[in-house]
Amino acid sequence: MNWVLDADIRDCFGSFSHEWMERFLQHRIGDRRILRLIKKWLKAGVLEDGEWSGTERGTPQGSEISPLLCNVYLHYVFDLWVQHWRKQRAMGEVVVVRYADDSVLGFQYRADAERFLREWKERLQKFGLELHPDKTRLIEFGRFAANNRKRRDEGKPETFNFLGFTHICGKSWKNGKFFVLRKTIRARLLAKLEQVKMALRKRMHQPLAEIGRWLRSVVQGYFNYHAIPGNFASLWSFRFEVRKRWLRVIRRRSQRSGMTWELLEAFATQWLPVPKILHPHPLVRFDAKYLW
Repeated sequence: MNWVLDADIRDCFGSFSHEWMERFLQHRIGDRRILRLIKKWLKAGVLEDGEWSGTERGTPQGSEISPLLCNVYLHYVFDLWVQHWRKQRAMGEVVVVRYADDSVLGFQYRADAERFLREWKERLQKFGLELHPDKTRLIEFGRFAANNRKRRDEGKPETFNFLGFTHICGKSWKNGKFFVLRKTIRARLLAKLEQVKMALRKRMHQPLAEIGRWLRSVVQGYFNYHAIPGNFASLWSFRFEVRKRWLRVIRRRSQRSGMTWELLEAFATQWLPVPKILHPHPLVRFDAKYLW
């Protein structure tokens, strides 16, 4: 892949057509009672500050069924269409990854990427959707991007964010070969640390062991998602910053607190997990972690 189309559909949950949604559902569901129930769900509206407002398009934000309906809609509007486009229209390889209304597409040729973008916009308009102009961009990315941009004096290859990670054109320190480096988005990391700080303040006067058990679950949960190859430094950074915030909270419990960084190290060793990579490299297409 030499070109990446980083795309985002503007207000997908609140923009899709109810008429088209009903037609898509009727294609797979024969029980009219289920269809009638979903139609009522779509028309339920939103209650804000005591005032009710109807929904003529999309589905109310926060509804349990909203993500499911969005995926159903995009399955017909995007998934089936892009499979056909890739086989019938593309001149080179095309890779598609979609999560809800966020999509990343990789293209071998720039001409394919530009052609696809034009036709995709036309496709979405037919179904009441549009791409977000500020969050949709075509960038040069891949094993040849660095050399090509250097030859044109355009600087380093651009990066893109997807599913909480910044994707970077990197090189292996072992053999110098290209690989996609993925790091936690800095804004996401800071936001999570802010949540931990606020939660620690509420737990300030709890026993240290109780706080330690809670922090262990928080840190391990963070690692379970973010512990991917290439992101090791971000994991250590998260653990280090959690320790700093824990120390500040302990010292605020009393003006005579004798807690030092060295003493806290013993608690951190006991309660905070040590980072380790839990996910395979991207070349491994499937990795079974559990046996049922």
